[in-house]
Amino acid sequence: MVQSKLVHFDEIRNNNWKSFFLFVVFMLLIGGLGLLIGLIWGNLYFGLILALVFGFAYALIAYFAGGNMLMALSGAKPVTKKEYPHLYHTVEGLALAAGVPTPKAYVIHDPAPNAFATGRDPNNSAIAVTTGLLEKMNREELEGVVAHEMAHIRNYDIRSMMIAAVMVGIVILLSDFLLRSFLWGGMSRGGGNRGGGQLIFILIGIALAILAPLIGEVIKLSISRRREYAADAGAAVLTRNPNGLANALRKISQDPNELRNTNKATAHLFISSPFRKKRGWLRGLFTTHPPVEDRIKRLEAM
Repeated sequence: MVQSKLVHFDEIRNNNWKSFFLFVVFMLLIGGLGLLIGLIWGNLYFGLILALVFGFAYALIAYFAGGNMLMALSGAKPVTKKEYPHLYHTVEGLALAAGVPTPKAYVIHDPAPNAFATGRDPNNSAIAVTTGLLEKMNREELEGVVAHEMAHIRNYDIRSMMIAAVMVGIVILLSDFLLRSFLWGGMSRGGGNRGGGQLIFILIGIALAILAPLIGEVIKLSISRRREYAADAGAAVLTRNPNGLANALRKISQDPNELRNTNKATAHLFISSPFRKKRGWLRGLFTTHPPVEDRIKRLEAM
């Protein structure tokens, strides 16, 4: 028990550092994009301040309201004990077992079985499951899925996951603005004294505008796969039944339906990739989740 608590606190400390690291790296990336925008429009300070103020304000809003924003983006609706008593009691019981406040419960009306957790900390957290998950999972399997999401909440994974989703969104918006600035001929606003260096700046700017979202995705994925294994193990500890989650993952991966209300910015939040229909070498390279087969093997070996 003591060892389990030490591992738990290590996870929290590691995730707090990851959250800080993510914020710093993304702000540097946002600052770089801002400098290029300022260069195009003829004022470096203007571009840098614009990008940093926009990025910081957006991040601040998302930090306090990001959970609600992600729920709205996913089409999730809050539920009561009367509407979904089994889900409500499962969330309540596993929160007690995990030693965290009971998260708010949400349901997404979608036939694809899936689930995710979000929020900035255990005191401000929520768990959403699809109607497909509720219909297709038995009691043990539903407990395994909810326990997996509860482990994310207890380990503060939800904070780094939300920051990553928000920051990638900011980088994509600024990159798009940078590319549009080139198309609008913004470089000419800075004057004609750049000479042959103008082409170099244009090429660097275009390269960064194209690569920045990719860099953001790589940073996001660097924390994504490992935390899934940790949450699987946490779920097995909470339920004392690793087979429940293993069977749930098997059902989810074999289901033919694909989530409708999701995108690349939120895909890493779900217990299983919502884009599993789309195969290929490139997709496998940037997948947000470890292979389901590996996760099932680890659970069955416990």
